[in-house]
Amino acid sequence: MSIKIGIDLGGTKIEAIAISEQGETLFRQRTQTPQGDYHATLNSITMLVNTAEQACKKRAEHIGIGIPGTLSPTTGLIKNANSTCLIDKRLDTDLEERLNRPIHIANDADCFALSEAIDGGAAGYKSVFGIILGTGVGAGIVINKNLLSGPNRICGEWGHNPLPWLDNSDYPERICYCGKQDCIETFLSGPGFSSHFPANSKLSTTQIWEQARHGDIESQNYCNLYLEQLSKALASIINILDPEVIVLGGGLSNIDEIYEQVPDRLIKYIFSASTIPTKALTPIVKAKYGDSSGVRGAAWL
Repeated sequence: MSIKIGIDLGGTKIEAIAISEQGETLFRQRTQTPQGDYHATLNSITMLVNTAEQACKKRAEHIGIGIPGTLSPTTGLIKNANSTCLIDKRLDTDLEERLNRPIHIANDADCFALSEAIDGGAAGYKSVFGIILGTGVGAGIVINKNLLSGPNRICGEWGHNPLPWLDNSDYPERICYCGKQDCIETFLSGPGFSSHFPANSKLSTTQIWEQARHGDIESQNYCNLYLEQLSKALASIINILDPEVIVLGGGLSNIDEIYEQVPDRLIKYIFSASTIPTKALTPIVKAKYGDSSGVRGAAWL
C-alpha cells in the first residue's frame, strides 16, 4: 500500500497528513510555524514528513504542499505569501534537496477545491468551483479531478474581480489591499463583512448573523445584502464557467442561509435564467472536510 503526504503551510501552523490511495487518514500532526525563519520552516516540514513516514512505515513518492500564496511562473519564487519569510524563496527546490523527491506546490484554495472534488462534498461532479469564504476569499477550479493552474498561476482568483451589478446598497466603495476597489473579497470575506456593518460596532460575523436571526432589523438587512452580493458574485462564475457544482469552505460557509436562499437569488443574475422556473440548476454544497480540506488536497496533488 502506497501513501500520499500533504503539508498545509500556514502562517501560524504547519499540518501534515498521510492518506492511503483510497483517502483514508493514516497520520496527522500539527506544529507551530516558525515565525520569520525560512530555514526553520524547512526543518519543520522535513521533520513532519519523516515522522509521517515512520508512523506509516511507508515512503511517499511525492510531497504536496499547500501555501497561502503561489509560485511565480516567471521566476519560480514564492509570491503573495502571508508568511513573508517564504517570499522570493525557492521552496520547492529547497525541499526537493532535503527530501530527495518531487515537491508539488499549490495555493491553499486550490488544495481545498481538489480535496472536495476528489472525495469531498463535490465528489462525483466533473467540473468543480471550490471557494473559501474566510479571512480572505479564494477559489480553485477542478475539471475531471485535475486542478487547473494557468500560465499566471492565478486560476480561480475570483476574490480579486470586482463585485458585479453594483447598486446603491453596495456603496460606499471599498478599497482592497491589492490596490483595486470593490473586489469581491472586500464584500464577502469575514473582515469585509464585519467591518462594514452599518452600526460601526465591533461585532463579529457570527454575532451579526445571530442578531439577525433574533429579529434585529438592521442586522437582517445587512445579512440580506450579503446573500445578495454572494449571489451576484457566484452568478458571474456560473455565466463564465457553468460548473456542475460550487462547494464552499471557510468560516462563512457555515451560514445555513446561504444554502437556503442563494440558489433562489441566483436566477436574477444568471444569463437566460428566465428559462429556469424556480431556482438555479447549479448546486451549492458545503465542504465535507472543513478545515482539513487544505491539507488533504495537498496530499492529492
